[in-house]
Amino acid sequence: MKAIRNIGLLRWWMVWIIFFSSCNDFLDEDPDNRVTLDNLEKASQLLVNAYSTASPNFTEWMTDNVQFTQGTNKRLSHQQMYAWEDVTTGPTEQDTPDFYWFQTYTAISHANEVLAILDELPINGEDDIARRDAVEAEALLTRAYGHFMLVNLFGPHFGEGGDGIPYVKTPETTFLGTYERRSVNRVYDDIEDDLLEGLQKVDDSFYSNSGKYHFNKNAALAFASRFYLFKRDFVRCKQYSDALLGSNPGAFVRDLTSQQFQAASSSVIEYPRLYTSPELAANLMLMRKISLFQRPDFAYGPESNFYSSLFAASVFGGLTDERENPAFVKGINAVFPARYESLFERSSLNSSVGFPYYIHIAFTGEEVLLNRAEANAFLGNLDESIADLQVLSEKRFSGGTPTLTLEDLRTFYNSTDDANNILSYIIFLERRKEFIMQGLRWFDLKRYFIPVIHDLENGSTVSLNAEDLRKVLQIPVSAQEVGGLEPNPR
Repeated sequence: MKAIRNIGLLRWWMVWIIFFSSCNDFLDEDPDNRVTLDNLEKASQLLVNAYSTASPNFTEWMTDNVQFTQGTNKRLSHQQMYAWEDVTTGPTEQDTPDFYWFQTYTAISHANEVLAILDELPINGEDDIARRDAVEAEALLTRAYGHFMLVNLFGPHFGEGGDGIPYVKTPETTFLGTYERRSVNRVYDDIEDDLLEGLQKVDDSFYSNSGKYHFNKNAALAFASRFYLFKRDFVRCKQYSDALLGSNPGAFVRDLTSQQFQAASSSVIEYPRLYTSPELAANLMLMRKISLFQRPDFAYGPESNFYSSLFAASVFGGLTDERENPAFVKGINAVFPARYESLFERSSLNSSVGFPYYIHIAFTGEEVLLNRAEANAFLGNLDESIADLQVLSEKRFSGGTPTLTLEDLRTFYNSTDDANNILSYIIFLERRKEFIMQGLRWFDLKRYFIPVIHDLENGSTVSLNAEDLRKVLQIPVSAQEVGGLEPNPR
């Protein structure tokens, strides 16, 4: 592991943020001349900036969910990601690995600013103690989540060995501080420490009407569910999934067969607005993401025939998978599922420039349900795994009553494999359908060592092998050259 100079990591955040975020004015100043955080209210408000505004959905362009799309606007970075080449366009271009790196470390820096001063703030009575604990919990959870996403993008999957990322726990106070690139396992240890402490102290009562845009208790449990699934600690994945889902897991699954969703399905405007609504119990945490990913004229998407065949692949013959529609037409030969409303924020009331963005669903009840189904399959709890899949199926398939059995799955896959393997097949398929173009597929490809083949415009193909080194995204060039951070092997 090699130490990196502060100027290569943190100073890049500060240069970048001066130009690209009006919310982070305190970073315009020298580190020792920032806005004074002298009360809990200011600390709480600063945590709004502890959520990265960079979207992770650029990873979809590297997965088997997309094929070469004709008639769309493709930047150099899109072409590079599609061919699994290291992106060279720099940290200011949105929807790229470098953009995600710098934006997310910037968000982490805000969490660290808050954590550094909490013990020094005046406290008056038990209410202030409870508020301080709640602020600390949110800061810890955002810091843990930011590092979790970064290490799973820029490091190997847990358990494979190799270097991860720097785990930054303190704000910048010196010009040439040092950081080290920790192993993936050590980064996971630090994430776990922050996650568990945050879970212990999280308190939803201090969020007003915007609780779904913060790390509320349910979102923290969903994060724990995903964290332990990726760590392959299936016992604890099930434990935290159980804590969220309770005795009525269906309450956390949106019903796409319902009259509400059926009525909205005729509109590519109303459907994504409903799908991402904070009023839905299935949506556990929402984030505003500066991005063009949601635009159907942009980059790559699922080819139309592939998309249709994906949702036609079902153990429930004759039933309709309601996840297929509605969808936007994307370019000439592709589609894009209507999950995001394309939004735009003007720089000022009279400005014609600003930021395109969408509302990203960071955690859902459906993900936790499928996490638990996967954990139960590996633990040998086959009936419980099938029961979770049954809950999801009843709210996804129309035209009859879906009933899932192990025998049906054996017939569908024409397989005599062990039951837990067969369940893994269907869970993997359901995850792909459920989260297509929502940024989770890339991590599943890494977890299960799945190869990918992409077709090119000229008729040739490029391949990403099962254990390809390029599944670990490259550390930004600026962090290598200025900060001395070692690149990932190629």
